[in-house]
Amino acid sequence: MGSKVYIVAGEVSGDNHGSGLMTEMGALDSEIQFYGMGGPDMANHSQSVKNWISDSAVVGFWEVIKKYRFFKEVFDRVVQEIEDVDPDMVILVDYPGFNLRLAEAIKRRGIKTKVVYYISPQVWAWKRGRVKRMAQTIDCILCLFPFEVAFFNGSGLEARFVGHPLADTLGQFRSDGKRDENLVALLPGSRDREIEKIFPVMLDAAKDILKIEPGICFSASAASEKGAQKMKAMVSEKAVPCEVSVGNAYELMTKASCGAVASGTATIEAAFLGLPYCLVYKVSALTYILAKGLIAVKFLGMANILADREVVREFLQADATSEKVSSELLRLIVSPEERKFLSEELKEITHPLAETGAYARTAEACLEIIKLK
Repeated sequence: MGSKVYIVAGEVSGDNHGSGLMTEMGALDSEIQFYGMGGPDMANHSQSVKNWISDSAVVGFWEVIKKYRFFKEVFDRVVQEIEDVDPDMVILVDYPGFNLRLAEAIKRRGIKTKVVYYISPQVWAWKRGRVKRMAQTIDCILCLFPFEVAFFNGSGLEARFVGHPLADTLGQFRSDGKRDENLVALLPGSRDREIEKIFPVMLDAAKDILKIEPGICFSASAASEKGAQKMKAMVSEKAVPCEVSVGNAYELMTKASCGAVASGTATIEAAFLGLPYCLVYKVSALTYILAKGLIAVKFLGMANILADREVVREFLQADATSEKVSSELLRLIVSPEERKFLSEELKEITHPLAETGAYARTAEACLEIIKLK
């Protein structure tokens, strides 16, 4: 009988990464058995992995509090399932609000299993005090960025750099092909709350742009059909000509002349694909007030963090207005030189992430750790 692995992801990006990892682990060990919680891609690998993404993908303190009972019930059930399954390893994929607590619960319950965290929580950006607690509950953390390993050195927590899967998932899209000068991408994120807060700002910016550049076309990508329906209703309400489709964000990132992108995984993907863009983000007032006092980095977007300067303009909270977003997009729309310069700069910043084989290296690391149990 093969090894038993319990894997947990709570967002669309985590489902993508979890699925990629499960594929590679299965290729190395055909008898491996997967259990856990994830999204549709992970659930396709095993009937013992439940799809809960539509309920789990929330953002912000207030939004989590409103669903506290739901998360508490799922959390307790997951801890009990892990004890019942008795896996050789638990893999926690991103989703730190849930998964860091889960690691602590596993330790507290005395469950004898290896706990691996895949995709480092951004404790280097905020909540740095959590590192010592993480070292007590996590056996190894598998990092996407080299600087994260250096950050964890000396903390007592083993950290390994496995590389970013961008090259594996997006390598086929990365090219120097011709972009449509009249196409602007609007990418408001995958969560309902992000769509509600950010997409109206993007649509209002589109309205402003059309007053000056009436030949511009707008296209938006949703992560799910549910999200697409919500976005289409907003497009209709705002009376802005914007096409909304599902799951074509990468194509948009390669075809559009420029775009507006919500903070999150999409910002590093857009940078990797060389899309000239600006970052837009809004959360509830409570979430912003609480987070602002904890953040220890100067920027929100990973491209800016890697460059240690504002390569991509960031419009956050009160600055996330249609006027500011439209002004920056117009700057890029009217200047092919500015677009080309920013595109090349973003590709240069993300060049260290262009090595393929990240999921395979992550799978090898997980199986090696299982053997050490």
